[in-house]
Amino acid sequence: MASTRRVIPFAELGRLDVGSVGGKNASLGEMTAHLADAGVRVPPGFATTAGAYGELLDGHGLRGRIEEQIGRLHEGAALDEVGAAIRSMTLAEPLPPGLRAEIVSAYEQLGRDEGREDPEVAVRSSATAEDLPEASFAGQQETYLNVRGTARLLESLHRCYASLYTDRAIDYRERMGFDHLQVALSVGVQTMVRSDLAGAGVIFTLDPESGFPEVIVISAAFGLGETVVSGQVDPDEYTVFKPSLKDPELDPLIDVRVGAKRRKAVCAEHGLTRTVETTIEERSRRVLTDAEVRLLADWALTVEGHYGCPMDLEWAKDGLTGDLWIVQARPETVQSRRAASTLRRCRLTAVPGAPLVDGIAVGEAIGSGPVVVLDTPVDLDRFPSGGVLVTGITDPDWEPIMKRASAIVTDHGGRTSHAAIVSRELGVPALVGTGRATQTLHDGQKVTVSCAEGGRGKVYDGLLAYEETETDLADIPATRTRVMLNLADPSAAFRWWRLPADGVGLARLEFIVAHQVKVHPMALLHPERLEPADRCAVDQLTEGYLDRTRYFTDRLAYGIARIAASRWPAPVVVRTSDFKTNEYARLLGGRPFEPVEANPMIGWRGASRYYSDGYREGFALECRALRRVRDEMGLTNVIIMIPFCRTLEEADRVLDVMAEEGLRRGENGLKAYVMAEIPANVILAEDFAERFDGFSIGSNDLTQLTLGVDRDSEALAHVFDETNPAVTRSIQTLVPRAQSAGRPVGLCGQRPSDDPAFTEFLVKIGIDSISVAPDSFAAVKQHVAAAELARYGEGRTAPSGTRWPQAEQPSPSRQ
Repeated sequence: MASTRRVIPFAELGRLDVGSVGGKNASLGEMTAHLADAGVRVPPGFATTAGAYGELLDGHGLRGRIEEQIGRLHEGAALDEVGAAIRSMTLAEPLPPGLRAEIVSAYEQLGRDEGREDPEVAVRSSATAEDLPEASFAGQQETYLNVRGTARLLESLHRCYASLYTDRAIDYRERMGFDHLQVALSVGVQTMVRSDLAGAGVIFTLDPESGFPEVIVISAAFGLGETVVSGQVDPDEYTVFKPSLKDPELDPLIDVRVGAKRRKAVCAEHGLTRTVETTIEERSRRVLTDAEVRLLADWALTVEGHYGCPMDLEWAKDGLTGDLWIVQARPETVQSRRAASTLRRCRLTAVPGAPLVDGIAVGEAIGSGPVVVLDTPVDLDRFPSGGVLVTGITDPDWEPIMKRASAIVTDHGGRTSHAAIVSRELGVPALVGTGRATQTLHDGQKVTVSCAEGGRGKVYDGLLAYEETETDLADIPATRTRVMLNLADPSAAFRWWRLPADGVGLARLEFIVAHQVKVHPMALLHPERLEPADRCAVDQLTEGYLDRTRYFTDRLAYGIARIAASRWPAPVVVRTSDFKTNEYARLLGGRPFEPVEANPMIGWRGASRYYSDGYREGFALECRALRRVRDEMGLTNVIIMIPFCRTLEEADRVLDVMAEEGLRRGENGLKAYVMAEIPANVILAEDFAERFDGFSIGSNDLTQLTLGVDRDSEALAHVFDETNPAVTRSIQTLVPRAQSAGRPVGLCGQRPSDDPAFTEFLVKIGIDSISVAPDSFAAVKQHVAAAELARYGEGRTAPSGTRWPQAEQPSPSRQ
């Protein structure tokens, strides 16, 4: 393009024009010019150039007068006084006639293209610095929305120019050491998307917490997008699995979280915005339909493919037309820059008490220090280095304080709020969306903020001990024996994606039911049997669901899908529910459906429940969720595992029930495993192998039932020993018998993590896999490698065994 042009349509701009029109406008031009044919919709518009801004500064000596004011600032003049003076001078300086004419001409052409006279437009600032690529001026300059007519447009553009010298922007450049007059301003003028009448939000083409690259995460709130970015609301969040997105026959939406969305930003007078309360109906309703989520995810994948890197995008929906638009795109800069070969983890070493508050965990670190509760940013000298910042929300004015904080806690916001984004960049742990931190925590209180326990972070009383470890993944050896993960919390599954694990050997449904479903499945099927208080609680929990059973299958399917996606296409073994009756009874609405047993540990649990009249309908819901994950979402790496299966007849009945619910062994690659935790499973190994595709040894229950010891008995704790010869011989008997029938055998207990000698024993008998907690993975992998070296020598050639299956990737024809 010609450098002398003052105004350029987006269609003539590209990513190489950052120096002339700023990153925001260059990106809009890149997408307009190159992605329209791929279906990506970007609102049309144009941008003024840095040269046009320079023309304003040079016309009547404005540049020199600004230099004088900056000189006064350096001599001790007050920041607000200097900023007000520069803004006043800028607004008093007439826009150059040539610039005015080109803006009016471009605006009129935009109207003709849109078929409307004086179309409403958004007027956005885009700072640019030709030789300062490290500068970041986002959120420091003004934006004006719903601007109509040439007079209003020119006024708004003039005010954008003046906003380059807001107090916030001046302070930022002073702190960063930038020359004020080396920073220019481009203004983007874009057809207005009336998202104030619908919704808007943010898209990441990877998981913003863990960097897991196989998902697209979409945040959404009603109204203008500023509430999402600023953290004023707890938005909806939709997670889309990329491999399934590529297949039009599959449902790629693997998780949905409906946020509170208590506020929304709408257009006000003079191109400004105001925040209003949302309705009760809006708070419980999703912002986007499944089809809209898929369309946005398709566009995001297209944009990522074009740029060749993970992307951070903004989207908006027009409430008048129903159309979706991409209104901004930039490369993601936090997770994509992390060292992929290093895994850094924090872990509390002290036992914490009950959390004071909890919220959405940002990052995976732990921080501690004295609480500092603030309503507004203060001078740096009033915030102690290492303090825990507690506030309602943050914006760019808070960043100097945030850099000094050991942790950040906010009342409002989601994973794409300002507080979340900045804390990730700083590497500071943060809890956002706590709802009540400013009321619960008080100045000077010593606390520990932990983001190392899954998707929900917690604030604990006191300065708790914790440790930080760093694992170089390149140092983890390859092994013949598959080392897999035990996972329970879906919200934490993505954080372990970098571990070179061979899949998930145990994913427990009980955690998902207890923490995400939170209600007994039979209570959803038979609410008439509930006490009034429980029935009311179930109604509140399932609000928005006409079919309460859909609530159960949604929550369960989303939880399973997140775990399965985290290791795709490696196998993920999902154990169906194995609550004991006393545990099931503690779920909401559970008491009427559970008997009181003298010894629930060996009572009505596992397989015996699935075909019985008392739980057959509940197991059907589990099957529906599993079928949805495999057949509809396409996560065919899920293997179903049946726990506590006492007899062959029981195995047949459970498999029949599964088949009735559409889960038939062999169909769509479905495999069913059995837990080997009862002596009968060992004694009848060949017979169970005819019915199941694999075994997983549950060493705790196998020890309990072999030695006749209640594993929860303190009085008999000294007798409970997984290395007792009776137990180890059972394991040693099972492995070759199962393998001779072509069935793999794994073990999913804690013992290999705690006892290298037990790991060595498992390797010596040729077990196919060992499944451990993620934080034990690296150590166990080393122990396995050492044991294999001792047994097989340097080559570590595998004996005849059975390889664990791996899900097939979608065929090229389906992509």
